[in-house]
Amino acid sequence: MAKSSKLLRNKRPVKYSAGWRRIVRNFSPSWFAVTMGTGIVSVLMTSIPFDTPVLYYLSIIFFLLNIALFTLAFITSVLRYTLYPEIWHVMIQDPTNSLFLATIPMGFATLIEGWVSICVPIWGEWTKTLAWVLWMIDVAAAASVTLSLSFILISQRYVTSLDRITAVQLLPIAATIVAAGAGAQIAPILPDKQHALGTLLVSFILWSMGTPLAIGVLVIYYQRLAVHKLPPRELIVSCFLPLGPLGFGGFGILYIGKVARVLLQDSQFLDPISGQTAYVMGDFISLLMWSFGLIWLVFALATVLHTSPFPFNMGWWGFTFPLGVYAANTMELGLEMDIMFFKVRGTALSGAVVLLWMLVASRTAHGAWRGSLFHAPCLQNLTSKEEGAERDGDRA
Repeated sequence: MAKSSKLLRNKRPVKYSAGWRRIVRNFSPSWFAVTMGTGIVSVLMTSIPFDTPVLYYLSIIFFLLNIALFTLAFITSVLRYTLYPEIWHVMIQDPTNSLFLATIPMGFATLIEGWVSICVPIWGEWTKTLAWVLWMIDVAAAASVTLSLSFILISQRYVTSLDRITAVQLLPIAATIVAAGAGAQIAPILPDKQHALGTLLVSFILWSMGTPLAIGVLVIYYQRLAVHKLPPRELIVSCFLPLGPLGFGGFGILYIGKVARVLLQDSQFLDPISGQTAYVMGDFISLLMWSFGLIWLVFALATVLHTSPFPFNMGWWGFTFPLGVYAANTMELGLEMDIMFFKVRGTALSGAVVLLWMLVASRTAHGAWRGSLFHAPCLQNLTSKEEGAERDGDRA
């Protein structure tokens, strides 16, 4: 028995640390952050208020690239948990790695938004139905992630001290906020008004599920920064993550109000004045969240400048999506209020997102080619359990 256990330990490094098996086994959910960052670039290209044909074609290129990346990441993830089902249990119990499961529905939501802005105007009615069906799938995934991961976080036995709290805790909460924003964009294209109203109502519920909880986490995170100061260098980029729920939350409530003004003006669902009220409140709440996000943007930029340089890792994708959704909210405010300052600032932020995407994508491609980025820290817990089981077998 002892001899067979030693042989098993000797064979495992060869089997799991080389070739495609190593890539699949170490393919953590954080890789879906690549699809989030790529998808938001496609969305921004269609949102910039200064239209040029170049932006339209760039949005198509990034949309197609995002489809390929999401498909590849999804297939690899299915292989991972099919070939190594024991990893799922270990990953779910990991207090950090499990939170990145929220990047899957958020990355999928960027595909839906790209479909609505690019394919629906070209291919007609059936694309609207498909967008609605895909959005319902995304809603189910996003709500499941928000509810389950949040409960797992507060119900597990391990104790998390305040100094270990990071902005990554915002990821599962942001999933419903992103789904809400996508639903607000789908509602006005649906031909059936009852379906449109139902979609709008669900979008508001999703927004209300995530936004107050995200602000509560931001309060805790600010306390952590005030008491324990800046996070470690390898987690510095997480300082940009508060822009995610604030940026898309502001964009979502603004769009919900804009659509409600149209759908509720002659509806028996509520008093006709409710649509105009929702529109005005959406504008002001969006402006409030944009202003709150401005503080966190300044904090994040100051943190990066203060701690630079810091090592590259997959967390660098935290530059792209949060800043991208903040830029989208900025431009939408400019369009609704007809203020050039917001239009120009949002366009400038969009340009910065594209430059950051180019930097992070090139570093990611280089690291993926070398294999240095395929590392899942949660597998250390699996190794410890296996070694404990082997020691028990040796004693037997």
